[in-house]
Amino acid sequence: MTVINCDMGESFGLYRMGDDEGMMPLITVANVACGFHGSDYNHMRNTVRLAKSHGVKVGAHPSLPDLQGFGRREMKMEREELANCLIYQIGALKGFLEAEGMPLNHIKPHGALYGMAARQEHIAHAVCDAADIFKVPLFGMINCLHEEVYTARGHRFVAEYYADLDYDGNGGLIITREHEAVEPEEAARRSLRAVTEGKAPAVDGSDVQVRADAICVHSDTPDAVAVARAVRDAVQPYLEAA
Repeated sequence: MTVINCDMGESFGLYRMGDDEGMMPLITVANVACGFHGSDYNHMRNTVRLAKSHGVKVGAHPSLPDLQGFGRREMKMEREELANCLIYQIGALKGFLEAEGMPLNHIKPHGALYGMAARQEHIAHAVCDAADIFKVPLFGMINCLHEEVYTARGHRFVAEYYADLDYDGNGGLIITREHEAVEPEEAARRSLRAVTEGKAPAVDGSDVQVRADAICVHSDTPDAVAVARAVRDAVQPYLEAA
């Protein structure tokens, strides 16, 4: 079984990012920004309430401290400093969840931090150091340090497939500062294949191995609601019950 997840609550003050209201009915899990790449205390609280009203589970989506760059620029941080940075963010979201009577479902690093944890051991271990405190599953990708380090540290690992991003020939994500538009029908076809065959097309024309315990659609992808709706319709028989 799989879940559909979305990075949400990424608006900041009067600045708006993504259509959370449109996306929420189409997903089963929300990854809520924790204030360091997007969001603030009001948006965090409101996103948690919106998720609760739709029966959507909520996980933390912490970032490098890079609000201006939306967390999509790499930074140099030592393991302990990064772990403390993550505990700070996750703890804030957990407070809002407890205020609404909801549990913390998981942790999913955001943007550049997600990519760094796939390649750098001290970063992956810093993520685990934070997860040790909260004792919830970690979202990540197979065949990289996410899977290797998270599982070795005893954390439940939830493998993600990205419906709206391209993969390179090594199975890695091609991450851009701004997400490009994707055809909803193509995203749906690829997602169904990821679920049923464990394969996805790479930009070099090859197939790469994937696993789709969770399928991610980003809220800032152009026409994200149409993409999420098409993906949900395609994988409906394989969706985990709320």
